[in-house]
Amino acid sequence: MENSVFLFGASGHCKVVLDILLLNNFFPKAIFDDAPEEKFLWNIPILKSDKLPINSTDSFFISIGNNLNRKKISEKFKLNYISLVHLKAIVSAKSNMGEGTIVMANAVLNPDTQVGRHCIINTGAVIEHDCKLADFVHISPNASLAGNVTVGEGTHIGIGAAVIQGIKIGRWATVGAGAVILEDIPDFAVVVGVPGKIIRFNSF
Repeated sequence: MENSVFLFGASGHCKVVLDILLLNNFFPKAIFDDAPEEKFLWNIPILKSDKLPINSTDSFFISIGNNLNRKKISEKFKLNYISLVHLKAIVSAKSNMGEGTIVMANAVLNPDTQVGRHCIINTGAVIEHDCKLADFVHISPNASLAGNVTVGEGTHIGIGAAVIQGIKIGRWATVGAGAVILEDIPDFAVVVGVPGKIIRFNSF
């Protein structure tokens, strides 16, 4: 079927993805999840990954909120991943995003932003001009990045966090909810507070 899409992951994040798919006239055919709580989500069948079509020409999307798990799925299954943009998002024609990325309602991508593969730009997030986001980044609802901010692979910016212009944030870092980032952040750092301070380092 034209515009059909298969998904990976049947968690709460999947519901937001499904909503955007349906608004954009896509047809979700099935959701692959090896530990599902239910057999259906919104009447869409949830299947084990061993039921994945082989050499499928269909489109796919990874509807998993966890950054590391999105990376693992994308590396395990080399498929045709689509990008998704909510109809009420504001995305500059001069911005660029990679495959598998989603931009949710009321989010803003301003000119010359570069967003990598399989990123989440969540509800109401603002990515200002000239920002560069690597793959598997998650910018949470209402978080804001001022101009020229760089975010490394796999980093999670928490809900309502604010990052001033020109900041460089490393790989697989975590910025806590409501934090205000005034200084560069190294790889794997967990930063909370106003102003943001490192409290520990992630280990994967």
